[in-house]
Amino acid sequence: MEERGEILFSDISGDDYQKPQEIESLCTNCGKNGITRILLTRIPHYKEVILMSFNCEDCGYQNNEIQSGGQIQEKGIIIEVHLTTERDLSRQVVKSDYASITVPEIDLEIPCLSQKGEITTVEGILSRTMAGLGQDQAVRKHMDPDGYEKIEKFMAEIQSLLKLEKDFKLIIDDPSGNSHIENPHLPAADPGRMEKHYQRTNAQNHKLGIYTEEEINSDQPIEDNDELTAEKLEQEVLHFATNCPSCGAPAQTNMKITNIPFFKEVVIMATVCDTCDVKTNEVKSGGGIEPKGKRITLTVTDKSDLNRDVLKSETCDLKIPELEFEMGGAALGGRFTTLEGLLNNMLDEIEQNSFWGGGDGAAPDVAEKMKKFKAKLKECIEGDLEFTLVLDDPAGNSYLQNLYAPDPDPGMLIEEYERTFEQNDDLGINDMKVENYQQDS
Repeated sequence: MEERGEILFSDISGDDYQKPQEIESLCTNCGKNGITRILLTRIPHYKEVILMSFNCEDCGYQNNEIQSGGQIQEKGIIIEVHLTTERDLSRQVVKSDYASITVPEIDLEIPCLSQKGEITTVEGILSRTMAGLGQDQAVRKHMDPDGYEKIEKFMAEIQSLLKLEKDFKLIIDDPSGNSHIENPHLPAADPGRMEKHYQRTNAQNHKLGIYTEEEINSDQPIEDNDELTAEKLEQEVLHFATNCPSCGAPAQTNMKITNIPFFKEVVIMATVCDTCDVKTNEVKSGGGIEPKGKRITLTVTDKSDLNRDVLKSETCDLKIPELEFEMGGAALGGRFTTLEGLLNNMLDEIEQNSFWGGGDGAAPDVAEKMKKFKAKLKECIEGDLEFTLVLDDPAGNSYLQNLYAPDPDPGMLIEEYERTFEQNDDLGINDMKVENYQQDS
């Protein structure tokens, strides 16, 4: 009888007696200790893999990953499958970190090292691609309408593949040779699957960390092809674990660095909670505090003005003189939206406040005033009332789209001003020492 201790990799099976190894490890989210479970297993008709799963009981953070249990193969592999049925969408896919995925019918390509290695299905790959493309659409709709329409059209094409409205091919190119697509016809040959092995190039070997002895001993520097450039960083959406601001449950925040034309680089962050369905977004300037404060005054005379893009930083005050209305920057936080969206955010904030909204906590005269105010604000939102919007940002990090750029906008006035001592104090500048600080003891 074979002893259990001699079995290192066993086949995936519902009757498998092998239990995962549990290792106490540090949680990168909260800094406390969680449990990492490691299972060495073998996928039938494929090879050995290492499944890893981390769970933190303190903050609820979870993570999982797959790595090849064997060595890098002597040759790279290209696997092409022709997908025609619902069963084909359920084909199991093992994708290593170094694999790129292509769907020629819709010109879709997922580059290598853009996603972690995983065990998934063909349907899972397409669904995850749609989710990745769609998560930045709300911002893109206002910043880049043409790009928004193109991505919406592309997502519709992916959806048609998921509905099998037409046949398509999925191709995996993995220089490490450690990717796999299931053959549902085993032990028979798969008529819709083609597999090809190839010799790697030097660049592919270097990406896998493989170098010849001559290259290692050479005095010439080896070029790093994976250097993260600023351009790549702008194209990448970063993800990190956080907690929902509403219910406190574990959630994921997506962060994107983008460039606003005729303004500056900004950081956009969005959080979606799967537990309570709360969605939040926030915008921060990618640069520091400007040398001077900025006051932007726009006279809204046409409904088209409501479509202007607005970046309101968390230090920017809002004023509408015609309504005798003023709102501090902290009330809405940082927002990147349209002028119409900003006014709707203001209305939502007012209605959620029991006092401002004219609820039970408001006196009768105040409730009547708020009723009239909200009616006028709704007229502004609908474009039926001309008004003036003032964005006053001591940090100088707010922006309102100039429809005539690069020429001056006749309906908009931009003023820069010297901050007061109190404004600098609120921004923490008065206590900030940036010159000769090393000379102080």
